[in-house]
Amino acid sequence: MEGANGRPEIGQIVKIVRGRDQGKYAVVIGYEGDRFALIADGKKRKFDNPKKKNFIHLEPQDEISSEVVNSLSESGRVTNAKLRYAIQRYTEKIQSDTQTRKGE
Repeated sequence: MEGANGRPEIGQIVKIVRGRDQGKYAVVIGYEGDRFALIADGKKRKFDNPKKKNFIHLEPQDEISSEVVNSLSESGRVTNAKLRYAIQRYTEKIQSDTQTRKGE
């Protein structure tokens, strides 16, 4: 699920593959230029101070948070609680998928 130019879509969950936050998840909340995504996780990186990351340092996941997309399209903002909730819901989903596979 990547948009034009291989960039992740707004509201998409991404895994950070390079840098200090390597291995953590965040949500794409915007773009800066043709090569950078603005990401936030609602904890360390809040909506008001997003991290600018190169697309090649992000691994898009197969999850787009409809709550984040709707909030951004309606008001241009999203609460940090919604960002945290979207990431928490995704990480719980992948953990339960992993446990299901182990149990088979």
